[in-house]
Amino acid sequence: MANLPQSLFGSDPPSSSSTGASVPSTSGANSSTTDHEDPSRVYVEKLIVALRDENTRECALDLLNKTRATREDLALLLWHSSETIYKLLEEILAVYRLISKPNLTERQSNRTCNALALLQCVASHPETRKLFIKAYIPHYLYPLLNIMNKEKPYEHLRLTSLGVLGAIVKSGDEDAILFLLESQIFPCCLRCMEVGQELSKTVATYIVHNILMKDEGLKYCCAFAQRFYAVDHALQNMLENLAEEPSHQLLRHIIGCYLRLSQSPRACDVLRYSLPTRLRDPTTVNLLRDDPTAMGWLQQLFYNMSNTGQYTTVPTGELFARLLGGYKAG
Repeated sequence: MANLPQSLFGSDPPSSSSTGASVPSTSGANSSTTDHEDPSRVYVEKLIVALRDENTRECALDLLNKTRATREDLALLLWHSSETIYKLLEEILAVYRLISKPNLTERQSNRTCNALALLQCVASHPETRKLFIKAYIPHYLYPLLNIMNKEKPYEHLRLTSLGVLGAIVKSGDEDAILFLLESQIFPCCLRCMEVGQELSKTVATYIVHNILMKDEGLKYCCAFAQRFYAVDHALQNMLENLAEEPSHQLLRHIIGCYLRLSQSPRACDVLRYSLPTRLRDPTTVNLLRDDPTAMGWLQQLFYNMSNTGQYTTVPTGELFARLLGGYKAG
């Protein structure tokens, strides 16, 4: 890794949290700290300037990521500084030619992931999220989401790219969800649910769950049988794999997806006959023993699947006992 000139950065800055929203001045690397300037901000601005130089960019990416937890205005500093977003996209474009080969190194992967993590910072900030989407930056992630290789360096790229999309849907912004639907993010997430490791599967399912929670997302998924069955197939495959690799968080989002799908009359009619029996398996249900919210989701899902289609409240403890005893809805 290239060493950054000590004269540019000096020692690590003091930890400082800033909520300022002013546009930074990063026109050059000769900023000097005055009595009224925040040393931490000056340090970050110098790191941002260092992104422009290929010789210092790799280390600057790494050091900037270490400031994410202490600089609440980092997204603003990144977005409003000259050339920064372009240089981050350059890092993503550079890895395109490598992901089709079987010898991507961890160092190459980590460098790109550092750039992606900074983009996630921009995507998660309320003042830069809409600008981020308006610039169609998520489109640059699709080749990384379509990676089929399961080795660690490729998985790291997949997971970090999903993190950017997760930051977008977490806001619950209707326009953001519509953007993702229009840009065909659904197939990318389904592919990650199929080929990713547990954490990638969890984040991808979280994204799908959040999209489904919006009316437009549910309509999109249920508009065509092929779309619905693609989602159902991905969810069922993950459920089967939970027998070997239990994951409470993944199961939680799977149930959330099925519950939301059951609120569509067309999807509910199909699920009454195809809902995975694994959801009633004692081993699966046991993963939810300490999660009353998820148990409530499961309870409502089973009642939605009943012939009456009516929902009746059953205490969580009673539901748990019924499920372990082989209870079947309907």
